[in-house]
Amino acid sequence: MDRKNGYENPYRTKNEDAVRRKQDWDRNKLLRPAYVRDCDKILHAPYYNRYADKTQVFSFYKNDDITRRALHVQLVSRIARNIGTLLGLNTDLIEAIALGHDIGHTPFGHAGERYLNDCYHARTGRYFNHNVHSVRVLDGILNRNVSLQTLDGILCHNGEFAMQEYRPEQMQTFQEFDNKYENCYVDPSAIKRLVPYTLEACVVRICDMIAYLGKDRQDAVRANLIPDDSIFEEQAFGRSNPEIINNLVVNIVENSYGRDAIYMDEAYFQAIKATKKENYEKIYLNENLDQLNENRVEPMFHDVYDRLRKDVLEERKNSVIYRHHIDFVMENSRFYGEPQYLERTDPDQIVVDFIASMTDDYFVDLYAYLFPEKAHSIRYVSYFEGLADGDC
Repeated sequence: MDRKNGYENPYRTKNEDAVRRKQDWDRNKLLRPAYVRDCDKILHAPYYNRYADKTQVFSFYKNDDITRRALHVQLVSRIARNIGTLLGLNTDLIEAIALGHDIGHTPFGHAGERYLNDCYHARTGRYFNHNVHSVRVLDGILNRNVSLQTLDGILCHNGEFAMQEYRPEQMQTFQEFDNKYENCYVDPSAIKRLVPYTLEACVVRICDMIAYLGKDRQDAVRANLIPDDSIFEEQAFGRSNPEIINNLVVNIVENSYGRDAIYMDEAYFQAIKATKKENYEKIYLNENLDQLNENRVEPMFHDVYDRLRKDVLEERKNSVIYRHHIDFVMENSRFYGEPQYLERTDPDQIVVDFIASMTDDYFVDLYAYLFPEKAHSIRYVSYFEGLADGDC
């Protein structure tokens, strides 16, 4: 009945409270509400297209039935909007956070994230994290004037850290946000302490996890890494993707309705932790995948990073990083203020920005272009074979 009558949660985020760096540029209006604007800004950002060929979990497959990052962000958005609607929250804000939460992710998934962090940290002492870089893409590189509420939800979305209670942490200004954001570059433990400041962001954070727990199991079956999901223990919410999504949505709504935080019960919280543990043991730490990442992808990252860095330091204007990245950024930011990307960005950050923006195929093609004489390469598994066959 509440849903039929358009129930609004008293703790929901209001459109009129949206805060922007340039407040007069994107005013909240009836026909263009604040967070609808954010959704449009993210969808029309040039890097949004690249979700389609970025790894979610499985990098080495030419198989359109295996999830790529584009589908993942849509699943997060759909699940989070379902919960948000039932809880009477601002679903436009939920959608904006969900659509933008991985826009700064590297090629080759979390393995690529680790390798780029290793390169960046070794030269600067700073840390790379994809959630932090997603904020940089929208707020720094492309300068899209996205709201504080959306940016904070993106920064704090990290779906690797499960909690039984997601309680928003108060924050009012961009200065507070900027301190929170910058701290992630210099303190490796800061990522684990991030807490969103809206209920909508809390919903997206838990839905990031809901979207992949069972879906990764489906993909592992399609990749022939596991026979089926019967190898997993039956948890409080089940073990298959449909069961996990449906039962977690119901449990969260029942425990969070009308409250000022997002909750699940103890049994479901323990089930999430157990499910994540099983996924690591039986999927993510697969020996064949690890060997491919360590023997092929990791050295490729170091080679590409060093070559691009040298081109920036020596100001080779005709190099790939100038023609395909710096010029690209300047062109796509010129309508949002004076483009000064090159002048205000240090060489290592420029290299990080370029590599993080790439799709898997973009990175592989760039490597072949820069190093045609080197042996490192990626051979993708076709529809008709699998890593389980031992043919890597």
